[in-house]
Amino acid sequence: MANNDTAEALPAGNDPKSGLRAVVALRVHTDALELREVEAALRAGLSWTEIAEALGVTRQAVHKKYHRRVDPTIPIPRRNP
Repeated sequence: MANNDTAEALPAGNDPKSGLRAVVALRVHTDALELREVEAALRAGLSWTEIAEALGVTRQAVHKKYHRRVDPTIPIPRRNP
């Protein structure tokens, strides 16, 4: 792990299951936040390619993850990269 700040901040003897549950909760929160931001980007007219670049993934990866999850009322830009 590149950043041990979080692990070092936990008190010794902390219940590992509690820490793992916290990780799951953060992952759920992060996924919901990312979806909202992807929808906001699409509403602002960004393409899947631009969104992918901002997230540091491929266009295919972001499209596969979100194309069925985004609000269907959002007009999806059809720009070429």
